[in-house]
Amino acid sequence: MAVAEKNWKFADILAIPEIGARFAKVRRWFFLRESTYDMTSRCNIRCEGCYYYQGNKQYAPENGDPAAWRALMVAEKERGVTFVVLAGAEPALVAELCRECYQVIPLGAIASNGLKKIPKDIDYRLHISVWGNDAASEKIRGAADMLKRQIENYHGDDRAVFVYTFTPQNISQAAEVAETLAAHDLPMTFNMFSAPTGYAGPLRHDAQSLRQTAEMMENLLATWPKIVLFSHYNIAAHTNNLGLHRLYGCSYPRQNPSTAVGLGRTFRQYRADLNWDRAAACCVPDTDCDDCRHYAAGSAVVTARMYRHAVNPQAFSAWLDYVDTYLAVWVKDYEKSANLLNRAPLPTPIQPTPDIERPVTSPGKR
Repeated sequence: MAVAEKNWKFADILAIPEIGARFAKVRRWFFLRESTYDMTSRCNIRCEGCYYYQGNKQYAPENGDPAAWRALMVAEKERGVTFVVLAGAEPALVAELCRECYQVIPLGAIASNGLKKIPKDIDYRLHISVWGNDAASEKIRGAADMLKRQIENYHGDDRAVFVYTFTPQNISQAAEVAETLAAHDLPMTFNMFSAPTGYAGPLRHDAQSLRQTAEMMENLLATWPKIVLFSHYNIAAHTNNLGLHRLYGCSYPRQNPSTAVGLGRTFRQYRADLNWDRAAACCVPDTDCDDCRHYAAGSAVVTARMYRHAVNPQAFSAWLDYVDTYLAVWVKDYEKSANLLNRAPLPTPIQPTPDIERPVTSPGKR
């Protein structure tokens, strides 16, 4: 979208028909207010670089009482939470607890490794994690035929979106995985491995792997536009040499001291014992903040900065593409529109600031 250089007013940007229409579409979801919940400390696999088995949250004793979970959800709803993200180690192992959450707050998402099918009556968006082809998954995650089993569980299931996490070791495999998912008409989106605190293993990205990942993402977005839920601005934001906190200023309580507005006021990250710690509360606790390029973090951190993008039609179109993408990834039955831009501007690093710009608290995998 070519536009003349000038000082743009927000009203003038919205007066451009395609921008105004897209803003009206995403604005309907500005009511979303999220928190995240570790449903269990158990998992049926153990992945290298797993953020859950880092830090103190892994030691929280499980509360497996359905009544206690229902009471928590009722209290969360009264607190203003409208979207829940169920994660932890593996939520599919405690489907009865996930069902309690769904019956109280019916908007949400579950992050799962996809090896145990989640009952259909729990009608949340399901994020099925993929870390490469089956050979790579067996090496890194210790599970054989992982993609094959995930597809068997969720073929034809409109809840599922497959989340491909790029590491330096699996970039070339993404094309193979995308082709396989396209053959089964299964949607996919992209994540970036973001190192847990203290992790120095082979999955941590460097400048070369970030460039290669960006090229692969662009290629897959062009090749499989019907199944790839992503935008060019997502690529620019998540494959930058700087992490999201350096680029945008993180909105989550762990990095944001403000309790006045936005995630600093509303977001909580509950552990399996139904307690939470503000000092550690973020979408992916125990991640190295300087290395955080996580798709879940971006779903809140980037979208919070609407006004920083409302400077010209190109920048605001990039932001709208990003928001349209995250809604399609996180909200079941939300349909993504074609991206407004076929090339996105690069994000400009900023000094982290309190969460004072957010028009909406957006969902994200935790």
